[in-house]
Amino acid sequence: MQPFAYLHRDGAEHIDVLTGDVVTAATLADIPLPPGRPGPATLALVPYRQIGERGFACVDDGAPLQCLRVAEHRRVPVADLLAELPDQPVAATGGFDIPDDEYGRIVADVLRDEIGAGEGANFVIHRVFTATLGGDPLTAARAAFRRLLTGEQGAYWTFLVYTGERILVGATPERHVSVADGLTMMNPISGTHRHGEGRDLLDFLTDPKEIDELYMVLDEELKMMAAVAEHGGQVVGPYLKEMAHLTHTEYLLAGRGNLDVREVLRATMFAPTVTGSPLENACRVIARHEGRGRGYYAGVLALLGHDEQGEQTLDAPILIRTAEIRPDGTLRIPVGATLVRHSTPAGEIAETHAKAAGIMAALGLRPAAARSAATARPATDDPRVRAALAARNDRLARFWLDQRRPGELAVDALAGRHAVIVDGEDTFTAMLAHQLRALGLVVTVVPWHEQPTGLADAAAPPHQGRPLVAVPDADLVVVGPGPGDPGSATDPKMVALRGLAGSLLAARRPMLGVCLGHQILAATLGLDVYRRDEPYQGVARDVPLFGVTRRVGFYASFTAAAGADTLDTPYGRVELARDDTDGTVHALRGPGFAGLQFHPESVLSADGVAVLAELLPAVLDGVPAHRGPGPAVPA
Repeated sequence: MQPFAYLHRDGAEHIDVLTGDVVTAATLADIPLPPGRPGPATLALVPYRQIGERGFACVDDGAPLQCLRVAEHRRVPVADLLAELPDQPVAATGGFDIPDDEYGRIVADVLRDEIGAGEGANFVIHRVFTATLGGDPLTAARAAFRRLLTGEQGAYWTFLVYTGERILVGATPERHVSVADGLTMMNPISGTHRHGEGRDLLDFLTDPKEIDELYMVLDEELKMMAAVAEHGGQVVGPYLKEMAHLTHTEYLLAGRGNLDVREVLRATMFAPTVTGSPLENACRVIARHEGRGRGYYAGVLALLGHDEQGEQTLDAPILIRTAEIRPDGTLRIPVGATLVRHSTPAGEIAETHAKAAGIMAALGLRPAAARSAATARPATDDPRVRAALAARNDRLARFWLDQRRPGELAVDALAGRHAVIVDGEDTFTAMLAHQLRALGLVVTVVPWHEQPTGLADAAAPPHQGRPLVAVPDADLVVVGPGPGDPGSATDPKMVALRGLAGSLLAARRPMLGVCLGHQILAATLGLDVYRRDEPYQGVARDVPLFGVTRRVGFYASFTAAAGADTLDTPYGRVELARDDTDGTVHALRGPGFAGLQFHPESVLSADGVAVLAELLPAVLDGVPAHRGPGPAVPA
């Protein structure tokens, strides 16, 4: 049979039927997208292993990047296709490849050894329901597609793809990224309310664990938007995503950009809702604890084409709630749970069962969800639900929620000054760059192993043998955030960042440390830095900051502490903003330098921009403006 795809978008009265031939691409840049007629050109099945294109860790299982080159595109009314699809039960036996008890132990290990140790804020660990189907696999998939169309609700895409070598059938709730009319959009979804367990929806909407999950993936996808949209992403929402077995909470992100859509795909591999944050280290954690490949789970199904004006288009949902069926009848349904500091093994085990329920019901492997009159009405008809959703934005950063005029936030003392942000493997730095540009600075971001010329400790080893890359000297160097133990004597990143901080202080060069950079700076100044008993991952707090209370967001498992509000150092007297209860240092400032334990760029930091606008002019006070040939990055 010729390869084909059925694609149904939420709310559409038709199904897109694509047919053509299938080719295999090595990289995302190789996905065929020839100029031509308007409409879809290629449907790409992007496996998780493509994350290796970004240099991130993964267990390479060899899953191919397959591309259906569209030769024919038809739109068929839903009712017409339903009439053609089989409606028969599927015979299958199987179970989860990792039993509940073992999966619970993995969850506990990640909570203790990764989140508790400062390796990240959240991680997604998956397991797979496996089975062997009786009868023809394609007939089973077509029957499952029919049941998903009639029994599931709220899916962004419901689809069936047949390549000749494999079948993917599913109903994914989540758009990963789309591009149309120059607008790039992403759709972070998190928080899971399991239907039929007796829990009230309002209780779910006010549960701190569920709220924090969504905030953390919102921050992580804002990092991605900051890389692919000219001015970052604007946040819209939150909304409810109501499905047959589950309800999720979600935001939409939107921003203008002009990148090739294949580069947009590459820069956003892959969603934090199926990996974790920070992304690069999440990939290491996944490889460490899963120890096997993911196939197409957490990848995307990407439809590339052109609009009537010849501009590229992209629509790419995440491959979750999806079954993969091989010609021999082997069935795989991968599902994962998002682990955060509030997680429990029992809760995450239950979440994987609930997430598998929809596609298992479509395959006849469990009963379908019953629909009542109550569930037929949108939950947002209830004013209490609408109020609970709206309240989630009350204390978030308006920087990411509101539209701004160019130059609206510019600070005269910062206008035209050049900042270099040294990225410690956390792309929060992309969001921070947008904030600094909005304040009037010209900004360059460099990885920690490509530090600015003249600032790195010559004794610090280059990363993996790569030489340090020269960039122009700057008015301000920001030692940025990243995962890991700031006190490690063997981690090349920590050795390099300590050398950088020491060199900046010795040279009296203006410096700002953020999160990890703050911890490095604090230790260099002589403060004790230790691991917290409980991680501060995705925590928003009102804290005292040099005489003013500020609302800021933390992502950290380590902190500095002090017993007094000032510290005398060889670099001058340092003022410390300490916690009243335990002496933890939220911020510090001295002559020509400052440190912030929190993330001013986070959506959790309602006062983040105000803190930077007040702090940075003092850091730069009396320092001549850099007049070298710095890169011209527009504000």
